[in-house]
Amino acid sequence: MKKLTLDKVLPWLLIVCGTIGLAMAAIITIDKINLLQHPETQFVCDLNPIISCGSVMQSAQSHVFGFPNPLIGLAAWPVVITTGVFLLQRGRLKRWYWLGLEAGTIFAVLFCHWLFFQTVYRIHAICLMCVATWIVSIITFWYVTLYNIDKGHIQLPRQLIGLGIWVRKHHLDLLLLWFLLLAFFIFKHFWYYFGRNL
Repeated sequence: MKKLTLDKVLPWLLIVCGTIGLAMAAIITIDKINLLQHPETQFVCDLNPIISCGSVMQSAQSHVFGFPNPLIGLAAWPVVITTGVFLLQRGRLKRWYWLGLEAGTIFAVLFCHWLFFQTVYRIHAICLMCVATWIVSIITFWYVTLYNIDKGHIQLPRQLIGLGIWVRKHHLDLLLLWFLLLAFFIFKHFWYYFGRNL
């Protein structure tokens, strides 16, 4: 049985994560338009006071740059999907492209963590579609970064080469730990609600 390599897995990861991210961005955009037209709208994911997409969509943080945040996803996720499809056809991309994609995924993962902090600790509500976007953004960033290091598009200092090898070996463990930490902060902050409703 052939061992799966990052070369073989990355195209599919980009296509799947990009498709999920694009779908979430489209759904949130449509819901945002509906909310602007009908402020009394109740969304399917408004399950309780904590899991409430409507609360997040009505917040100032939902349009940080003067337009709805998911419009960024509508523009960016097609690039991720196209990259995956191109790689699947054995296409070769220049280093500048990979560094550009890296910059985009760094922006995405930083923005997602800022939004995580804002929704949990400022808005005090969670949007499930936003959580799905955070997950695929983190996965995309993680594996694009590992790929760029593997291919030499990003050069690690000599002192960090050993750490890079260790991270590559434990990539899935570290990714799961990342998600567990985010889940821990969510449950810790909202335990006052979840604890009495379990």
